[in-house]
Amino acid sequence: MSKETLEWLNANTLIGFTDRRGTAWHYRASMQGEEPNHYSGPIPVDDVKRRLFNWEALSSPVYVEDPRGGLAQVPGRQAIVRSDNGHVMGIFSDGYEPHPYVEWLINTISRLLDSDLSIGSAGLLKNGAVAWVSVEVPENVVTPEGVEFRPHLFGATSFDGSLATTFKRAVTSIVCDNTMAAGLAERGQQVKIKHSRHSRLRLAEARDALNIVYALADEFSTAVRELCRVEVSRRQWNKFLDAHVPMPDERGRSRTMAEHKRDTLTKLWDHDHRVAPWSGTAWGVVQAVNTFTHHEQNVRGAERAERNMLRAVTGAIDDLDQGTLITLSKILDRPLSVAAA
Repeated sequence: MSKETLEWLNANTLIGFTDRRGTAWHYRASMQGEEPNHYSGPIPVDDVKRRLFNWEALSSPVYVEDPRGGLAQVPGRQAIVRSDNGHVMGIFSDGYEPHPYVEWLINTISRLLDSDLSIGSAGLLKNGAVAWVSVEVPENVVTPEGVEFRPHLFGATSFDGSLATTFKRAVTSIVCDNTMAAGLAERGQQVKIKHSRHSRLRLAEARDALNIVYALADEFSTAVRELCRVEVSRRQWNKFLDAHVPMPDERGRSRTMAEHKRDTLTKLWDHDHRVAPWSGTAWGVVQAVNTFTHHEQNVRGAERAERNMLRAVTGAIDDLDQGTLITLSKILDRPLSVAAA
C-alpha cells in the first residue's frame, strides 16, 4: 500500500474502543500528528464532526468549453463539490439530492439507537466522497468456541453516486479485523435510501427492519456454535478447494494464480492464528475464505481498505460468506442449517 494511502487512513479514519479491539492494521504512530486517530473508548460525536465532517457538499453548475469562446452551462446537470478544497466528488442530474454526512449519518443514527451504544469507527474514503459511521456496544462478545466479535450497526453514504445511503447490521471478527455477514443465515438486514429530492427515512420502519444490534449477538453466536459442530476432514477441505478454486487444465497465468490462492488458503487453514484454531470445522472454512479475501487477495482498481468497506456496505460480504457455506454444503452432501437456501 502506498504511503499516501496510509497517510489518508491515519488522518481520515477514527478508530474507537481500542482497549477491546486493538489498533487498526493501518495504524502508524509516525503519521498520527498531534492528535491520534485511535481512542481507547468510544469516539466523541463532536470529534467525528470536527475531524471528518467539518465541510459541506455544495451543488455547483456544470460548464463546458464553448467552441465560440468562453463557457456554456450544461442544463440539467450539477456537480457536488467539497466546500473546503473544491474537489469535485460527482456530477449528476438536477434530481440528485446529496445526503449531508452529519444529518444522515450522525443525527439519524443517534435517533435510531439507545443510549448505551456509541461510535466505534468513522471515516472518509475516495477523497471524502464516501463516508461511514459505525456504532457498537462497549464490550466484545466471546462465544464458548473462542470466537470473539463485535456486533454493530453502520451507516454509509456517498457523494459520487456509488452508494445509496445505507444502514446495515454487521459483525467484526476481532482476531482478524474482518467484517462478516450478520448471522450468516441470510443477507444482513439493511435499509437503503436513494439520493432523490423526496427521499426520507422512516425511523420506526428502519428500527424494526434492522432489529438494531442486540439480537445480532445471539444470532451470530448461534451460527458460530452450529458451524463449529460440523466437522470438515482434510479430504473434504481439499474437495472444497477444488470447488472454490478450480484448477485450470492449461498452464499459464490463470493456473499460477489458482495455485497461489489454494496454497494461501491452506496455509491459513493449517497455521494462521486467525483460522487454524477452528480448522477441521465448517466455521474454519468460512473464516479461511473471509480472511483471505480481506487480507491476502490481490486488489485491482481499489485500495484494500476502500474495497473492504465498500464490500461490507454493498452486501458483497454477505454473498461471500453465504457462497462459502453453499459450496461447503455440497461437498459435505448435507444441508448446513445456517446456509442460504
